[in-house]
Amino acid sequence: MSKKVVLIWFRNDLRLHDNEVLTEAINKSDLIIPVYCFDPRYFSKNKFNQFHTGINRSKFLLETVSYLKEKLQSMNSDLMTFMGKPEEILPKLCAKYEVDEVYHHREVASRETSISEIVEAALWENKINLKHFIGHTLYHKEDLPFPIKDIPDKFNIFRKKIERESTVRPSLAAPEVIQSPQHLESTNLPSLEELGYSSAEIERVNTKSFSGGEKTGIQKLNTLLDPNYNNQENFTLISPYIAIGALSPIYTYHEMQNSALMQNKKRYDRLMTMLLWRDYFRFMLKKHPNVFFKINGSNSEINNTEDINESLVEKWKSANTGDEAVDYSIKTLLDTGNITYAERRLIAKYFVQELGSNWLDGAAFFEDHLLDFAPATTYGFWSHMAGVGTSTKENSTSDWQELAKRLYVPK
Repeated sequence: MSKKVVLIWFRNDLRLHDNEVLTEAINKSDLIIPVYCFDPRYFSKNKFNQFHTGINRSKFLLETVSYLKEKLQSMNSDLMTFMGKPEEILPKLCAKYEVDEVYHHREVASRETSISEIVEAALWENKINLKHFIGHTLYHKEDLPFPIKDIPDKFNIFRKKIERESTVRPSLAAPEVIQSPQHLESTNLPSLEELGYSSAEIERVNTKSFSGGEKTGIQKLNTLLDPNYNNQENFTLISPYIAIGALSPIYTYHEMQNSALMQNKKRYDRLMTMLLWRDYFRFMLKKHPNVFFKINGSNSEINNTEDINESLVEKWKSANTGDEAVDYSIKTLLDTGNITYAERRLIAKYFVQELGSNWLDGAAFFEDHLLDFAPATTYGFWSHMAGVGTSTKENSTSDWQELAKRLYVPK
């Protein structure tokens, strides 16, 4: 009797704990082949001349993939890593290792779903099935109290209904054993140079200290759940790990429930709010495909400009607006890839109110530089800052000067 072989196509789920794809593959197959592709489409530039993945996040990604690869190697498995398009790489691997099925986590944004469809078609030419899993949200789609088409657009109604009528699934334990073919080919991670970055960019980023990897993500979560923690970062201390899939939102939730943070209701509610906004944005993209990438959102009565005032936008992007709080926040983003949501709101509102330019260019700047970039979350946030988000009450009307007054800027 032949053994069933499953190839796991890792994307934004770079962890062992609470990984439904990995758990299901272990239960349903005899041998597992883990694979990660550094897809060149994610290291190119968009129409606004911004990288889809800036150098800070690329370094963070490489560290996260490297950690997972080392963990799998310690379990007598491996994470095979390749540079190239998955629709070209995966069918060849399936043929070489006689793979029966490919598993992956489904995404929601149009670029990601389109890549999945291309991969699915390429695999099916060889009669290989691509099995989709839904595992990126706190609340599973199948556990929502409404079908996707009836999800409330208003965030507060969405929140109240799912908190009252749904439950968060248990967190799945990390596997102790993974059976893989004994002679997987040896593969290496690409360098930042091979991903297309200049030596000057690499020299700058090498001084940064925000480390990737599942272990570090769990450590950051434990720091955040300490009731004595009082630094400026709240959700943004862990959001890069959740965005890349090194930290599960379900695991995060259950750790919150079992921690002393329950004694600090204000901080607990802030964390829950951010986890729920993340779910909301993803489910909105399922209900309203591509809505956060449209300049007027779902509001046909608004006519935002598609023009770009290149001079003002360049000053904003280089932290030379002349406003101390705005420039400090942008410089922090450029240097570290991670800023608080107060800083994000400030610089987004400044862009929308002062520059007279296409807000999608500002969102693309965040896509380039944020460590915790996720299409639904980042563009969903910007759409609300631009006044065209799906939850009308949360479409921001704040004046950027008022936001600047409340922001602490070190002297």
